[in-house]
Amino acid sequence: MSKPKSQLLDILYSRSSVALARQLAKKDRGLANELRYPFLAIVGQTEMKVALILSLINRAIGGVLLIGARGTAKTTAVRGLLDLLPTIERSTCEYGCEPDDIYLYGMDSVCQECAQKLGMGDPITKPEPMKLVELPLNARLEDVVGGISERVALEQKRIQLERGILSHADYNLLYIDEVNLLDHAIIDAILDASAQGQYTVRRGAVASTYRSRFVLVGSMNPEEGSLRPQIQDRFGLRVLVQGINDSTERLEIYRRAMAYHRKPYIFVQEWEYETYLAALEIAEAHKRLSRVTLAPGVDEVGLRWIARLGIDSHRAEQTLFEAGRAHAAADDRLAVTIEDLQAVALLALRQRRSHFAEAYFAEQATEDDKINEVLHDTTGKIMAAVQVP
Repeated sequence: MSKPKSQLLDILYSRSSVALARQLAKKDRGLANELRYPFLAIVGQTEMKVALILSLINRAIGGVLLIGARGTAKTTAVRGLLDLLPTIERSTCEYGCEPDDIYLYGMDSVCQECAQKLGMGDPITKPEPMKLVELPLNARLEDVVGGISERVALEQKRIQLERGILSHADYNLLYIDEVNLLDHAIIDAILDASAQGQYTVRRGAVASTYRSRFVLVGSMNPEEGSLRPQIQDRFGLRVLVQGINDSTERLEIYRRAMAYHRKPYIFVQEWEYETYLAALEIAEAHKRLSRVTLAPGVDEVGLRWIARLGIDSHRAEQTLFEAGRAHAAADDRLAVTIEDLQAVALLALRQRRSHFAEAYFAEQATEDDKINEVLHDTTGKIMAAVQVP
């Protein structure tokens, strides 16, 4: 891949983490308000960092599943995204109309009220910072989807539904640590919301429908159990988070961890400016995304890869192309190249291959061949025996 144009990808792909730390130590970083471990201070783990950044730029990717052992910075990385979350334009329309709809599909793609507002120069969205919403393992189904407000029921003697975590996650990042250990009922609720972009809660005669269009990020340790195929399929990118073997980088991980624990204020302060610049670039890439398209012939190359890998799921090309668009947007470009697809292909396509499906369909094809052989043989004999009057 050619040298990235943006500082964001330059940091993630090519700059030496050790050299960068020494460079930052020489600069005045001002004051730090939060003491989270900085996302950019994570040593190595390029694949994980790229996948998470791309998911912030393009929600259509479908989120990220992080699979790895304990102590490989999965949760640290996700929580570090808090300092990088872009400000998004949230629709004020009940139908979810947005200005980009007109750019992509024309004036007929928005409702009449929004068309009138846009014609008069009035906004149909309002800026709001994206949020990180965590779903704890001990959450009840009522906490996740919403339920009857106990306070209103006791104080006002009436039934009122309260929004749940999935509703609060709308247009935000929903993080589930140890996603493979979630209760099946909660997984079903997440699946429904993720597939439809909304869900309905019914409690007796009372019902409410909530929007729930979120970036889904999950992490898990494979030693603690597998993940249900239904929820695994809802993640766009899969990252294998392994420990780093390079002794120099492992030593740097130790040094940074100790520096953070001893003086978190100073450590966060040293990374604040780079974090601020990266957040700006992510916000610009997010705005640029709607104008990014696939260069001629790039789609054909991607589809050939998918065909050769024998992937049945049509989500493969959706994830591959949308991740490629996010990668190009992050690099300050409007055309997706083959190099962009190559940069994200492992993340997107390893999630879609299924050895079980391959074996199952191969077995079914063998059965179909046997059935067709009998059908044709029997039909031939019957036709030979038929006497034409």
